Amino acid sequence: MQKVSLIALGRHHLNQAKRASSGRSAETVFGGHEHHLRQTLIALRSGESLSEHENPGEATVQVLLGRVLLRAGSAEWNGSPGDLLTVPDGRHALDAVEDSVILLTVATPAPPASD
Repeated sequence: MQKVSLIALGRHHLNQAKRASSGRSAETVFGGHEHHLRQTLIALRSGESLSEHENPGEATVQVLLGRVLLRAGSAEWNGSPGDLLTVPDGRHALDAVEDSVILLTVATPAPPASD
């Protein structure tokens, strides 16, 4: 079993994001490309974005700190600490309205079984 303090990790990555030229910092806390489930903590400096991209599978965003805006086409959803946003299927983007830390959870479909 592994225990991770998302609060402490979020503080660390937010400090990293504030110093980074990209304005962000991230770490996969569970899973990875070899798993179906992946959870990634992402810290974004206020005003930074995860530009529009495709959804790699079913996904949620849990806001741990700050405020974010999830956009898909003309639809927008605000997220504050404690909110869980379901990422729409298709192209979407995420903007940090304030210095923010989120936990992105992605479940990718299993590959087809081979006979």
